[in-house]
Amino acid sequence: MIETVAGRTESDGVAAAAKLLHDFNVEYDEPTPPPSELAARLEDLLEGGHVTVLLAREQESGTPVGIAVMRLQPSLWSRGQEAYLAELYVIPDQRGRGHGRDLITTALAVAREHGADYAFLVTSEDDRLAQRLYEAAGFRRTEGEDGPLMLAYEREL
Repeated sequence: MIETVAGRTESDGVAAAAKLLHDFNVEYDEPTPPPSELAARLEDLLEGGHVTVLLAREQESGTPVGIAVMRLQPSLWSRGQEAYLAELYVIPDQRGRGHGRDLITTALAVAREHGADYAFLVTSEDDRLAQRLYEAAGFRRTEGEDGPLMLAYEREL
């Protein structure tokens, strides 16, 4: 079951989303603020219309088991929007049960509803499970085997 997190009026959605994002970074040894700080940031981003946050919940219990965070922005190359799937995470013991597929399917439907004609995402070279999910959802790899290797750079400002 997928739900759209609405922000401050949402009973436990923002807190659950923040905890999942925190756990995601912890699992992959990435720095992360505490869930309370993430929740405050998510509330601001949701209130400003900067992100769409989707939660996957376990069918019987309603327990949050996955998250997708997507940003939409005007495209340089068309009159449509482009969708950036910034985060997609399913807790380890729930992987392989369709939650990731449901999250990405819903995210793409929301993107289309908001006028997006292009979607992109990034994943690590060694995350084969994510690569299979994205390819099954119709994404194509645009670097490496099918094109030039692209390198990601980042810098603190």
